[in-house]
Amino acid sequence: MFIKRIKIKELLKAEPTGQEVIVMGWVRTFRNNQFIALNDGSTNNNIQVVVALGMLDDDTLKRITTGASLKVTGNIVPSLGKGQKMDLTATSIEILGDCDAAEYPMQQKKHSLEFLREKAHMRFRTNTFGSVFRIRHSLAFAIHKFFNDKGFVYMHTPVITSSDAEGAGEMFRVTTLPMDNPPRNEDGAINFKEDFFGKSTNLTVSGQLEGELAATAFGDIYTFGPTFRAENSNTTRHLAEFWMIEPEMAFYDIEDNMNLAEEFIKYLIAYAMEHNREDLEFLAQRLAEEEKQLPADKRSELGLIEKLEFVLNNGFERITYTEAINILLDSPAYKKKKFQYEVSWGIDLQSEHERYLVEKHFKKPVIVTGYPAAIKAFYMRMNDDGKTVAAMDILAPGIGEIVGGSQREERLDKLMQRMKDMHIPTEEMEWYLDTRRFGTVPHAGFGLGFERMVLFVTGMTNIRDVIPFARTPKNCEF
Repeated sequence: MFIKRIKIKELLKAEPTGQEVIVMGWVRTFRNNQFIALNDGSTNNNIQVVVALGMLDDDTLKRITTGASLKVTGNIVPSLGKGQKMDLTATSIEILGDCDAAEYPMQQKKHSLEFLREKAHMRFRTNTFGSVFRIRHSLAFAIHKFFNDKGFVYMHTPVITSSDAEGAGEMFRVTTLPMDNPPRNEDGAINFKEDFFGKSTNLTVSGQLEGELAATAFGDIYTFGPTFRAENSNTTRHLAEFWMIEPEMAFYDIEDNMNLAEEFIKYLIAYAMEHNREDLEFLAQRLAEEEKQLPADKRSELGLIEKLEFVLNNGFERITYTEAINILLDSPAYKKKKFQYEVSWGIDLQSEHERYLVEKHFKKPVIVTGYPAAIKAFYMRMNDDGKTVAAMDILAPGIGEIVGGSQREERLDKLMQRMKDMHIPTEEMEWYLDTRRFGTVPHAGFGLGFERMVLFVTGMTNIRDVIPFARTPKNCEF
């Protein structure tokens, strides 16, 4: 029964010549006991189902409410109404699932994004989130296609790990020990030898270190999976659980790394532009209407489609960290004390600094390289100046950092010294150091936060609106 249905997106491409079809979906509206707007999630566009007067009894008509699911058999005919090519003249209607109109939260009216976050299990049925998550799907598919076409190996790295790739310490602990009375050593510390894995473990913050192991065998690999940060950050740019794409490439230097990252970002945008044009145009119109409420100086200079086309058609600006600091120090914003955070060589650039560089100064994506070693991770290759590392961040308009990467330190002696300086115990990382002992090679990689990429492509302004069920401080619903 069900495999004979046609999806509404495909149906709307057909020519209405009276052919019989079966469609299934959810009622958006029902007017005059005669016109049903039916949607099945394949597109924001509805098919109008025309019900002949007297075809259905009163009890059935009352059950056709917004949100109810239907199976409709009928014939496709040219529409007499404006703005639509076809109607579906129903010959039979079966109600698959009732919906109490008084209780249904997704009525056909404008809902705030805050309200919809509270109804995240139902918000997929709105046009806005239908578009966002169809685009998210396309971007996820494009990631695999991009790397597969380049001969990369897709590697699954552990979700549970005993290492902290970033050295950040902001991790979610994984344990089976009783929380009310865990076993302890003589010094009072928790005895993790009695835990499931026999040691302290946590949810991964990155698959990079394990990815490097694979890259030194396969050459080019990528990971794409969930990562976790126990960072108590309630912002529009942070999540506790998010997805990361992390390619690692043997025989790459920092320049190769930057080139691949720029090509990758442009590929994803181009894929969405080609396969999700209708959804992007809907979101572009939505964004334009939303920005009308903002003061003129807060509005985007380019619409969503124009912004994406601009990124596709222009090379990313490439500057050093030192050049970035000099630009910020010389900026009107700094001189007029408009930055909340101080600017000086050695600081970790804040979001306001990153956004100034891309939105005010260069007005396009920027790749910053050569960061101070003191603010970067232990595995990044030390530059000849002894002060900076071969790191690179890609900064995007409206978001700030979207990609972080580096050439990795392949020299064993320098890597071990760096680990010593940063108090990272080498004995626990012997497996990682073996890649430098046995056939080390220059290699590089980067991480792209998937939700930030979706945020950029869709024009949404809160990262909680581009992941199905957001995990944030004090929030783990659904």
